[in-house]
Amino acid sequence: MSSSHTDISIRPAVDADLGALLALERASFTTDHLSLRQYRQHLHSATATVLAAVDADGLLGKAVVFYRQGSDIARLYSIAVAERARGRGIAKSLLAAVETAAHQRDCSRLRLEVRKDNAAAIALYERLGFQRFGEKHGFYEDGADAWRYQKVIG
Repeated sequence: MSSSHTDISIRPAVDADLGALLALERASFTTDHLSLRQYRQHLHSATATVLAAVDADGLLGKAVVFYRQGSDIARLYSIAVAERARGRGIAKSLLAAVETAAHQRDCSRLRLEVRKDNAAAIALYERLGFQRFGEKHGFYEDGADAWRYQKVIG
C-alpha cells in the first residue's frame, strides 16, 4: 500500500508509532483528542484500522477507521497530516488506503463526519467522490456542527 510518492509509504500503525500518533493528534486537533490508551486499543482491535503515512523522518499522517460487525459501512473516524507534510498528497493517499482496507473487509460504503468550518477537508472529500448526506449538530466537543459524508467504494 504505497503512495505515488516513492519516499512515502502507508502501512498499518504499530506500537512503536504511539508517541508520534499522539503528538500528531495534539498538533492537529484542539478538541476531541484520541488518548494513548485509545490508540493502543485501536491498534490491536478487530474493529479498527490505524494507518500511518511515513517517510525516512517519521510519521507524516494517520487515519483511523472503525468497522461494525454485520455492517457494510466503514467509518473514517479521524485523519490528520503533519504540518511539515501538507501539500504532498498524503491525505489523498491515506484515503485511498482507507478505501482499500475497508473494501478488504467487505465494506461497500465509507462514511465520515467533518467540521462544517473545515473548507479544505470538505473540498478534498468532495473532489474524491464523497457525497454529503446529512449533518450532526453539536457533534464536536467544542459544540461545532459536522457534515456527514459517504462514498460508495469497491
